[in-house]
Amino acid sequence: MKLLALDVGDRRVGVAVSDASGLIATPLTVIVRRSKVEDFARIGRLVREQEAKGLVVGLPLNDDGSLNPQAQRIARYAAALKTALQAEGLELPLVLWDERMSTRRAEEALLEGGRKARVRRKRMDAAAAAVILQDYLDEQRSRSDSSVGLTVDGFDPSCRKITDSEEVL
Repeated sequence: MKLLALDVGDRRVGVAVSDASGLIATPLTVIVRRSKVEDFARIGRLVREQEAKGLVVGLPLNDDGSLNPQAQRIARYAAALKTALQAEGLELPLVLWDERMSTRRAEEALLEGGRKARVRRKRMDAAAAAVILQDYLDEQRSRSDSSVGLTVDGFDPSCRKITDSEEVL
């Protein structure tokens, strides 16, 4: 099953995609954030173009696994994204996945690949999304129970609904 992963930041959203067999994650693109509406429309287009059957959104937890304000904002963003995609007729499972250390691991991989600093910065967010997605795919394969991660529907860390006029991130 083909999946997309998102590494949501304040300025950019890194996007990665898995192969159809769900074995390998690959960096896809970086979306420069403008507004929720534009972000969600672009993500919806990518879901359709890639024929993705689900989304994995990185959740930046504290080292001890607890939620911080950024993680709560990402969870609200993910909930609003799921609602926006449903409004476009895209009913996809959306999983929040622990993304601790993903950016550092992505940076190390890009360094090992001999990428120049300018190229690394440009690709960092998509590479981090690929690390998040690969972690998720690996965990899925290692479990007999396919329900890993937190679904947005079952996640409520004081996750209040976002209004259209409210700024997300």
